[in-house]
Amino acid sequence: MKQSISDTETRVLHQLMSARTFESVESCISYSRFLRMSGLTSENYPLFLKMLEIENHWVLDALIGDQDPFLLLSTIPPNNFLVSKCFRLLTRWRAGGIYPKTLAIVLGVLQNSYSSPRDGYKIYPLTISDIDNLGKHLEQEKGQSDSSNRVILDILEKIGNLEGLQLDDNMEQVARQALKIRTALFDNTKMLEDIIPQVLIVRGDYREDEVPPRYLFAD
Repeated sequence: MKQSISDTETRVLHQLMSARTFESVESCISYSRFLRMSGLTSENYPLFLKMLEIENHWVLDALIGDQDPFLLLSTIPPNNFLVSKCFRLLTRWRAGGIYPKTLAIVLGVLQNSYSSPRDGYKIYPLTISDIDNLGKHLEQEKGQSDSSNRVILDILEKIGNLEGLQLDDNMEQVARQALKIRTALFDNTKMLEDIIPQVLIVRGDYREDEVPPRYLFAD
């Protein structure tokens, strides 16, 4: 009986977090507001990360409120779980296929984690794939006028500073790829797809499949 109840709870929560119906979207918005008003802690931050998987900007707005999304998770010390989750999200999302504020939350975590690139690399050793999936979210036509572009470029620059340290071959390759992607944004003769696999550059639109809530409640 207990297992049956647990299975039912899991199924209902999965349906709620899908945000594919009016009811589930409205429930997610209420849950996001509850999390925000409860406050971020070292115990509940995985729940905040879980909400980033919900591709619905109304839900994320309820989670963020009036806060700067780049700083939403800034009080959580960088750790392997946090950083690896952020890179999994970057890999999952198509370029342009995620709400800019959601992207900003993840970029804020990575900017903090790799502000000291050697320390960041110790926490989470990067791969070429990680760098490509970070770089694909650059919008080349916007240049440095875009806030997300500036943060991505800063992260790539920090990681590029690992070049030449010769601590391990993977670090060297990752650093070189970061610098190549960064340089491509400033070089009018190059495109990102010259550096990043073209399949990763295919753009999406986060608004295409969103289900809107029927009602919005003021805080």
